[in-house]
Amino acid sequence: MLRITNNRKKAEMSMGLRMTQSELDAALSGSSKNIRLEKMLASWTMQIKDLMLELSDRKQADMDVKEIRTILQERLLGIVAEKEPETANGNFTAYFQNFIDGKENKGTKGVYKHTLDKIRSFDPDVDMKRFEDIDLKWLTDFETFCAKTASKNARNIHLRNIRAVFNNAIDYEITSAYPFRRFKIRPEVTRKRSLTVDELRKLFDYPIEEYAEIYRDMFKLIFFLVGINTVDLHGLKEITRDGRIEYKRAKTHRLYSIKVEPEALEIIEKYQGNNGLLCIADRWSDSRNFRHQLNKALQRIGEVERRGRGGKKIRTAEFEGVSSYWARHSWATIAYEIGIPKDIIAQALGHSDVHDVTNIYIREDVRKVDEANRRVLDWVLYSKR
Repeated sequence: MLRITNNRKKAEMSMGLRMTQSELDAALSGSSKNIRLEKMLASWTMQIKDLMLELSDRKQADMDVKEIRTILQERLLGIVAEKEPETANGNFTAYFQNFIDGKENKGTKGVYKHTLDKIRSFDPDVDMKRFEDIDLKWLTDFETFCAKTASKNARNIHLRNIRAVFNNAIDYEITSAYPFRRFKIRPEVTRKRSLTVDELRKLFDYPIEEYAEIYRDMFKLIFFLVGINTVDLHGLKEITRDGRIEYKRAKTHRLYSIKVEPEALEIIEKYQGNNGLLCIADRWSDSRNFRHQLNKALQRIGEVERRGRGGKKIRTAEFEGVSSYWARHSWATIAYEIGIPKDIIAQALGHSDVHDVTNIYIREDVRKVDEANRRVLDWVLYSKR
């Protein structure tokens, strides 16, 4: 990393390289066996010093460190591309890191960073490789490496992330290499992630321990709000005058609007919060912690009996594997089963391409989603078709 310090403020910039301290010292001193690395660091060092002098001469020494970082990113990449085209624009991990840095969502950044870490664990020399070096054999060997510790679908996440970086690099004419023409990502059949109507009714009415009541109510609320994501549920602020919740989805940044049905309103009023619409924002500052506790509690719902002298609790889980995400899948599955068109289901879940930010408030569109949700709730809660 290149650390930039100015006026007691700091910013860091990834150089897209990995090496030991001794390798770095050798490259900076001119005694390295890696001539390409030595030339690259020498070029960067010279350009950094030149920029420092330039800013000083222009009396811009007070410039914000982030602005300096932006200039350095442009200049260093540009200069390296001119003198070392194979290393700059074609460097795979450097571009991968820039791709990560361009993501706004913290969770998305983490997913791609995990892939980059896995790549470096597999290939110690990958930081000096170009896109053209990531070929069919490399991908095959990488998948074999991941298979030692990850499931098929977990491996596919890494492979899809690599493919996304390749597609982005091709879009910006960084490379024309594309090993995925011959390498196919074959998904594993995902296990069940939805509850049937009977299972939902059982969960909603199941006798539970007192501590678990809030968690089941939050699961129900997610279902009543068309499978809203936990991060969005955690961040809700208010109900509008016309009885809706409106928010930007954390995943897609798309503006979204849902009518608050009476069943949902009852739960919201039961768990009113101070820092947000719901008290979960008061109890958990981080939505990930809330989601973890929610899923843990849902999977513990079941028969409880005490055995032995110490009265040890023995649980029989009734809803094995269930999580908050099952509410979303269940809503979509049930909606399809009762005859709601696929395009309305996609629109309700925020998947429809035509349902963009500018038309989300068109009354007809919103009305169709509202009607779909009401039909789903009527069927699950009251057996009304």
